[in-house]
Amino acid sequence: MKLAVMQPYFMPYIGYWQLINAVDKFVIYDDVNYIVKGWINRNNILLNNQKYLFTLALSKASINKLVNDIYIFNEQSKLLKTFETAYKKAPYFKDVFSLVIKIFKYDDKNLAKFLGNSIIQIADYLGIKTEFIYSSKIKKENTLKRQDKIINICKMMNATEYYNAIGGMELYNKNDFIKNNIRLQFLKTKIVEYKQFNNKFIPNLSILDIMMFNSVKDINKMLIEYELF
Repeated sequence: MKLAVMQPYFMPYIGYWQLINAVDKFVIYDDVNYIVKGWINRNNILLNNQKYLFTLALSKASINKLVNDIYIFNEQSKLLKTFETAYKKAPYFKDVFSLVIKIFKYDDKNLAKFLGNSIIQIADYLGIKTEFIYSSKIKKENTLKRQDKIINICKMMNATEYYNAIGGMELYNKNDFIKNNIRLQFLKTKIVEYKQFNNKFIPNLSILDIMMFNSVKDINKMLIEYELF
């Protein structure tokens, strides 16, 4: 069984979705510390032909809190308006913006649950069949740190393969996973390019940008544009 474990992010880039699509089960890593100025509650979109960093507003976020101990503000109309302004002339605006509104109407404002729901909703829109589970629901050894904790989660989930983004090459050792009968693979996204408006292509934006300019069929082709190491 193929497994991936990642912190929940708000509308992350295509590589995150490639990772989800590549595995059988995806663990939403919600019982870890929040990272200030990380990508948990922000990403980049295309606004006025330029890269624009948007942020999901949070209440009393801190590195001393777990992701599942933080809440978002109830009022996010400003961010919704930003999305509308940015993409109202995009070819798939109507369907995608309806999805975004549905995501924002989710009742539970707990950050982990809100992000988890957004990931599940977008995965459903894209036709991804991967099973999701929150790490806080897994009976694991929480005193372990980093790699050892991931290996423990793999064991609890009966995983035979563990997939991680390419950035994890400095964090995880393949031999340590092999000793635990787990094959470790790193996923590296290939260059994904598509037509935006009439501007020069700006890469590595939120999945929101990709969905606004591409059909689900075309996005599914992008989901397999990666290499494993």
